[in-house]
Amino acid sequence: MIKILFVCHGNICRSPMGEFIMKDMIRKRGLEKKFYIKSAALTNEAIGNPIDYRAKRILLDHNIPIKNRRARRIEEKDLLFFDYILYMDQSNERIIHYLFPTAKENKFYPLLSFTDQPRDISDPWYTGNFEKAYQDIKEGVLAFLKHLGY
Repeated sequence: MIKILFVCHGNICRSPMGEFIMKDMIRKRGLEKKFYIKSAALTNEAIGNPIDYRAKRILLDHNIPIKNRRARRIEEKDLLFFDYILYMDQSNERIIHYLFPTAKENKFYPLLSFTDQPRDISDPWYTGNFEKAYQDIKEGVLAFLKHLGY
């Protein structure tokens, strides 16, 4: 089983979007038993909060099923459990290095590094552009699945 953790600043926008987009894609391909997918925050700011209503609306607009969930923070044990930890931007990368300075580098990847045009995924909390974030995350998930051979 391939274990994947999506992370972003607060775990209320981009990382849960990644989690639910990927879960939907693997469900449609009949691969649920091959993957374990979750998401987490890199900061404490939104711990316990539900997914942002705008992120939820975008997912539902694209017929992506979601489940009730609460933001949680990444923990040291996640580094041992998950095979891949996929982050959204350079700011996330800096926080990861700060929180886990001795962590193995080969577990952490920017989500869009698997695409033909690596770049950051803008934080829709600040930009308000949840559709752009959705499209970028979807592109990254598709490229990541291709990287894994699916």
